[in-house]
Amino acid sequence: MNLSAEEIAKVALLARLRIGPEELETYTDQINEIIHYVEQLQQVDVSGVEPLAHGVEVRNVFREDRRTDPLPREEALSNAPRRNHEAFLVPAVLQ
Repeated sequence: MNLSAEEIAKVALLARLRIGPEELETYTDQINEIIHYVEQLQQVDVSGVEPLAHGVEVRNVFREDRRTDPLPREEALSNAPRRNHEAFLVPAVLQ
């Protein structure tokens, strides 16, 4: 299946995209290459292959939760660009 330049132009118009003649030719070629690649993928026999949620094994790499002493307030505030004696000062978000 190939899309014509007219079909690509129609889709661009529907998407409210302005594309010139050179871009139209480029996009037509690129989209047709993508369609050709998808057609190749559709021919691959995947029977007997379990569906995957991720292409590689995903596992939790975080440390186990442990209770620890909190960071002292002065140390936590030491790198703050603006602060008062007990808190970070940030710009107002809501007026």
